[in-house]
Amino acid sequence: MTKEEPHCVYLVGAGPGDPGLMTLRGRELLERADCVVYDALVPRVMLGWCRADCELIDVGKRGERHILPQEKINSLLVECAQRYVCTVRLKGGDPYVFGRGGEEAAALQAAGVNFEVVPGISSAIAGPAYAGIPVTHRDCCSQLTIFTGHTAPEKGDSLPEVAAIAATPGTRVMLMGVSRLADSMRALQNAGLPGDTPAAAVQWATTARQLCVRATVATLAEDVRKVHLSSPAIVIIGDVVRLADTLDWRRRLPLSGRRIIVTRTREQAGTLSHSLRELGAEVVEMPTLRIVPPPDKQAFAKAVVNSPHHDWLVFSSPNGVERFFEAFFAVYEDLRELGGSRIAALGSGTAKQLRKRGLMVDVMPQEAVAEELIAEFDRKADDFGGLANSTVLWVHARQARDVIRRELDKRKAIVDECIAYDVAPGDARYASLLLEEGADLITFTSSSSATNFVRMGLSLPEHCSVASMGPVTTATLKKLGMPPTLEADLHTIPSLVEAICRWAGTTSK
Repeated sequence: MTKEEPHCVYLVGAGPGDPGLMTLRGRELLERADCVVYDALVPRVMLGWCRADCELIDVGKRGERHILPQEKINSLLVECAQRYVCTVRLKGGDPYVFGRGGEEAAALQAAGVNFEVVPGISSAIAGPAYAGIPVTHRDCCSQLTIFTGHTAPEKGDSLPEVAAIAATPGTRVMLMGVSRLADSMRALQNAGLPGDTPAAAVQWATTARQLCVRATVATLAEDVRKVHLSSPAIVIIGDVVRLADTLDWRRRLPLSGRRIIVTRTREQAGTLSHSLRELGAEVVEMPTLRIVPPPDKQAFAKAVVNSPHHDWLVFSSPNGVERFFEAFFAVYEDLRELGGSRIAALGSGTAKQLRKRGLMVDVMPQEAVAEELIAEFDRKADDFGGLANSTVLWVHARQARDVIRRELDKRKAIVDECIAYDVAPGDARYASLLLEEGADLITFTSSSSATNFVRMGLSLPEHCSVASMGPVTTATLKKLGMPPTLEADLHTIPSLVEAICRWAGTTSK
């Protein structure tokens, strides 16, 4: 008899807003959590890392609006610890930096509940960094003071320790104080802080919505009012603010300030997401489809077993390669059992998956379009004596267009089909959470990703542009009433990224 796993509550810092700044430990816990209790400022994309059966509980607080008061949140965590082995309390920033994590830890300790604290990157550090402001610099200061502009009600409305803060040298970072910014700046000046001290306010730090206002202690409140900057925001005070003119690295990236939704499956999203992030975009992966087993598993297995008897293996997608070889090595021990089959791949992503298995590709079109694959077969026909009487195993998804089979039949090839997987709609609950936050652009790289978007009952966020991988996807989008704003010149990820950069350069943020 195995010992029962102890129940534990993990106080996890979600970081300042950019999902890429979540710690590895934090993501690991989200992926195995039974229950997640999360705050309003937690990036919704992080909830997509959770298991489908994970209970999600929103206890968000924004300003004076509370879904649950803190005392009830404390009690809720104790209750969750009794019901679930792994409960994650997901908090914006760091749990112990004005996040009331200390109060929650104390409540858990008093109730005899096991808990662990997983620190997060605080907006007090990350916010200035993403605005080009280092909180310390040898030429400016070697001291950092972090304080809150929002005190507990029983302590009154005055800025805490105002005289000490005004007299403290170095950089000062104020959290949760934008709603009373004018009063706080006035109090600091009255306490002796010069009005011409550089100051900045950063809203929605590290996200595509980031807005930075730079001014002085005397003028910051009015400048913030003019641009309607509100919470969540941080305020930085000190000479380091002047460095933002030269150190604002993010503003120089071509996709800075853009929130882009990628609808590919999680297995395929990596290349596109990475390219867009490197160019400064805030990328949200929202799979509108998921890969599931083929409808006829027996027929799939039979096709894989007989694959070595074919002259050609034609793979239509990276997912097809993955599923085919999972089944292949369940039967055969050695790749050489594949025999002397030639290999054709629809697109560079499919070819990349084949190369991982030590297989070079004989035929691959420049664009991942079925018609182009057939054209490439025709161009190289003299190299292999044509397709007449050749046996071909076509590995594809159930929803694949019939172009490849039809055209190979015309060329007198003997075609067998291997339906390696099916495509089902993604998680509509998770997708809806993401769409609530809005986006500048949503990308569709296949007809199935667009079709399943509609099947999930989703609609485009307001003012959201649409990007298409190519003409086939564009035709589908038009039929669905979502005509694309831009289309890749070639049916490739690099071409789609280039088209997105051109779009970003001609549209206002």
